[in-house]
Amino acid sequence: MTIKELRQKAMKLPLTPGVYIMKNAKKEIIYIGKAKALKNRVSQYFGSDKTHPEKVRQMVFNVDDFDYILCESEFEALVLECSLIKQHKPKYNILLKDDKGYSYIRISKEKYPRLSFEMQKAEDGAEYLGPYMSSWYAKNAVDEAKKIFRLPSCNKVFPRDMNKSRPCLNYYIKQCSAPCCGKISQKDYCESVASAVDFLKSGDTASIRLMTEKMNEAAENLEFELAAKLRDRINAVKRITQKQKVVAANVREQDVIAVMTEGEDACFAVLRFEDGRLYDKEDFLIKDIGGQVDLLSLRREFIQQFYTMRTKIPPVVTLDGEIENEELLTQWLSEKTATKVRLIHPQKGEQMHILAMAKQNAAERLAQSRGHLGHELTALDELAKLLGLSKVPVFIESYDISNLMGTENVAGMVVFKNGRPYKDSYRRFKIKGFVGQDDYASMNEVLTRRFEEYFKNKDSGEGFGILPDLILLDGGKGQVSAVRPVLERFGLNIPLFGMVKDGSHRTRAITDEGREIAITSRRQAFTLVSTIQDEVHRFAVGYHRAARKKKTFSSSLTNIDGIGKERAKALLSYFKTIDRIKTADVEELMNVREMNRPAAEAVYRYYHYEDGSVINRMNDEQN
Repeated sequence: MTIKELRQKAMKLPLTPGVYIMKNAKKEIIYIGKAKALKNRVSQYFGSDKTHPEKVRQMVFNVDDFDYILCESEFEALVLECSLIKQHKPKYNILLKDDKGYSYIRISKEKYPRLSFEMQKAEDGAEYLGPYMSSWYAKNAVDEAKKIFRLPSCNKVFPRDMNKSRPCLNYYIKQCSAPCCGKISQKDYCESVASAVDFLKSGDTASIRLMTEKMNEAAENLEFELAAKLRDRINAVKRITQKQKVVAANVREQDVIAVMTEGEDACFAVLRFEDGRLYDKEDFLIKDIGGQVDLLSLRREFIQQFYTMRTKIPPVVTLDGEIENEELLTQWLSEKTATKVRLIHPQKGEQMHILAMAKQNAAERLAQSRGHLGHELTALDELAKLLGLSKVPVFIESYDISNLMGTENVAGMVVFKNGRPYKDSYRRFKIKGFVGQDDYASMNEVLTRRFEEYFKNKDSGEGFGILPDLILLDGGKGQVSAVRPVLERFGLNIPLFGMVKDGSHRTRAITDEGREIAITSRRQAFTLVSTIQDEVHRFAVGYHRAARKKKTFSSSLTNIDGIGKERAKALLSYFKTIDRIKTADVEELMNVREMNRPAAEAVYRYYHYEDGSVINRMNDEQN
């Protein structure tokens, strides 16, 4: 069917709740959705596509027909939608890869047993603890046990590799007993492994109670060395437990969910808490979500998919923002678990700290998948929220003007890509439109020239052919007002702000034409903006100094008979520095295409005595 035919069919749908099923030309289901009013929702797809995200446009382009199922209520439509998505796994719905499997803790059978985390249980004679549903928990439990009971984490085999090297750092920071160097007997080592296994089987509370009983018994029997060893283990368990424990006030059991987006990708992180302690962490990468991300819809689809895969639903689900169809999802989750479930999105307090941790985990995972660092993505997300941007800015352009009393008026443009300097796209501008000092007019000219270049090169997708997601000007409201007409003239809708400094020339705030936004309380965003402002200032001032220096050199050369501006420019282009020109002989000077022998001899005589010795004029000019 054509789009027109699909719209005509959609306009005949009833204004009742239901599920719609989009199909391609091969009759394959490519998208499933639910609606409160089928006619209104489905017809939107086949109207104007100007407001559609790219992913929706692609889906609509591939739709050849659609079916629908009427439901008694919107809630019934939601339940059916979840069931159909799980059954058919349509291409354009969010599909989470559930790699949740069982994992184990292995205790090897050898003279010096080793603890390890394993994804599979093998028939190798070793002892296995588990299975554990959370591989994150099992892995961390092994790491904790090794640190507490000072068990080796290296790959050495004992006794084969004993006494072949010195103890590693872990021995000196009291995280290993160094069996590799005979610092512990086999008997004591095996006893430590047995205690570690008891700890893993019974948990920290029972383990502390058991070791306390043994410590008191050892003290009564005057076995003070053993009592001291058990005391140290008890303290180690307590330290590790407190370090790993994250308490949320008045919320003992909950899931905390946060999302990070960048470009066409997103990542959800889920932190799962029980008894106030983090016991599991999961993250999910989602590709090709489209450039214009509707986070409310994205969160809703994720919640549906995640809790379709998971049977354990806590009484509280904490989210990092608003969610589409919140009441319906709350009802759906409550009915699935047969207890009341609350969806909350806090704005302050301890819950916000836990959300920040989830956000950082999502940022780190997403950043790794895209080849950069998590804190860079977190800073960009923080900046986007601070400025009210619709998406995280991948490309940020920043501009600064530099001159000295109106002379050598230049500008610098720096580009940050994914929170890092992208020096391949740095550009320098020499102000050509006027003579004198006018930072506003200079900024207007530079941005005009920059976007003229964009329309010449936009098909290349490189350099000037890329539009920034955010423009930051070194300056206040005046600079923003000078550049705004440029964007309007070119029909560009790019967020534009100025970076304001305080009396000590440190970044203080970000401004548009009507308000100032304080950023000092947002640590990562503040660091990023400060770095951008310092970098663009450095780049612009560096260009200005180079221009002044070149002009000074050129002026000294034009004092020589027969050397005009063109020859002076050619000499500087060839030799790069005035010092190299001063020490060049006549033949070397003649290597410059614009030079002839009389001109080369004139330059040589200017910087040398007739006997060839260097004159004092060199020092005089440098001074």
